Amino acid sequence: MNHTFKIVRFAWITFVWIGLSLNSSVAQYKKAAPIQAPVKLALNAYSFNDLLTGNGQKDNTPVLTLPSLLDWCASQNIAAIDLTGYYFPGYPEVPSDEYIYEIKRKAFRLGIDISGTGIRNNFASPDPAVRAADVERAKKWIVVASKLGAPVIRLFAGEIPKGYEHKWDEAAGWMIDCFKECASFGEQHGVIIGIQNHGDMLQTADQCIKVMKAVNSKWAGIILDIGSFRVADPYIDIEAVIPYSVNWQVKESVYGPEGPVKTDFKRLSEIIKRSGYRGYLPVETLQVKGVPYNPFEGVPILMQEFSAALKN
Repeated sequence: MNHTFKIVRFAWITFVWIGLSLNSSVAQYKKAAPIQAPVKLALNAYSFNDLLTGNGQKDNTPVLTLPSLLDWCASQNIAAIDLTGYYFPGYPEVPSDEYIYEIKRKAFRLGIDISGTGIRNNFASPDPAVRAADVERAKKWIVVASKLGAPVIRLFAGEIPKGYEHKWDEAAGWMIDCFKECASFGEQHGVIIGIQNHGDMLQTADQCIKVMKAVNSKWAGIILDIGSFRVADPYIDIEAVIPYSVNWQVKESVYGPEGPVKTDFKRLSEIIKRSGYRGYLPVETLQVKGVPYNPFEGVPILMQEFSAALKN
């Protein structure tokens, strides 16, 4: 009996000692300087839209494919890519499993993460049939995203319907219901739905946050499009929305009071660091009408500028 008591007493003392040691270590860790949140620059495939779709090309024939774009990303040491659904064969129909898995395999072998995908949809349409069809399309592509290993699928809110310019809440109610249904389906497949502020129904941080609170799902977030806030100072709205963000579209320009102005990457980077955001930061270059555009040159320049700002 005495022997048993000694064993129990020794075990108890050891347990208490380990507990105190762990508490001390945790306390020490908490006092340490905060570790900078890891972020990873990515590319949004939309930067190569015309080359991938054939728009404006000879015979309207695509001159680039997703596999060849992945090869180019590898040559540029781009760590991740958002593979927009438009560029998969047969869109808006879903691609074959064979194609999905080949893209997934190739990206993995090249060391490139698939940071997301996205589709076209209009959840603000006054026509319930249009909304229902788009929800079904979104569900099909949520399954595609899951098979790809993409953590997020980008969905739009939709344009403000004609006649509803002063009835935002009514139209917002429709899209909120759609987002709820998609988020619930996304949860079943391990895919987060990302709601992009696209200068449509979502033009301000307040509108984005209102929708997020109404959807009320950990499987829904904002795709933070820095170029689509229609406010006096977009950087204020960018910072306000970051806590709800699950992915980004970082662009060369933000929208100021008098139109597009070059992005202040120093200010943007300071906001991101201050926020503690962790995750992907996809960049997207856009073609401007009448201005020569070469994404093979423009994308690396934009990524280098943004990367340098994040490191300073």
